[in-house]
Amino acid sequence: MITKGRCFTRGFHLVLSIFIFTATSFCVYGQDNSVSPSQHGGAHNVLTEAEKEQGWMLLFDGKTTNGWHVFQNPQAKPAWEALDGKLTVNLKTSGVQHGDFATDREFENYELHFDWQITEDGNSGVFINVQESAEHPLAWQTGPEYQLLGEKHHDQANPVKQTGCIFGYAPQLTNTNGTGKWNTSVIKQENGKVEFYLNGNLTTRVDFTSVDWKTWVSESGFNNYPAFAAKTKGHIVLQEWTSPVYFRNIKIREL
Repeated sequence: MITKGRCFTRGFHLVLSIFIFTATSFCVYGQDNSVSPSQHGGAHNVLTEAEKEQGWMLLFDGKTTNGWHVFQNPQAKPAWEALDGKLTVNLKTSGVQHGDFATDREFENYELHFDWQITEDGNSGVFINVQESAEHPLAWQTGPEYQLLGEKHHDQANPVKQTGCIFGYAPQLTNTNGTGKWNTSVIKQENGKVEFYLNGNLTTRVDFTSVDWKTWVSESGFNNYPAFAAKTKGHIVLQEWTSPVYFRNIKIREL
């Protein structure tokens, strides 16, 4: 038989154990989301030794715009700049070339990670498989877009234009961290099969080589652009639009 005293003691220890576990869990999972999960010690725009061994490479070093150029204007001085460890575009500056920002290299099979932050009504995106040629002056004419929106942007009400979606395609549930906070996105592409992730959650999955995808394109607003999503290799392009956007910890691993 258990006495009241022993019962109280065991109950107290149980409550104390739950409290300690909860507090510990909060310290681990409730950490400041401005720190990318892939980083250690709060450092940004760097790779760990383990990441280097796994084949990761930085696309942004936190200090320069090396490895990037203004889309369709590779020799121009860009409005994009490295500012306080973030890659951003100065929308108000003059005497420079405005426009989307493209990687110098093309990529095909890869896993891309990046952190981003945007204003509450902001609108931007990341295009993949972009073809850079005179007949395609705009990135979206060839490259599907990973949509980036602020919480209060009116497109958030459209289920096929929400953050983490391929613009215009397949409504998905999304989970941004809110205005003024950093989000982490992942794009995986292998043999035309693509997955988009937002803050650890799968938001889009599509096969660019499939009949279903090609049928959707033919019935969408992109049907007038035969080069749209026609290739599974191309430049990665950051969109300059009407609102500030910030990127950091941009890294890629070829598959």
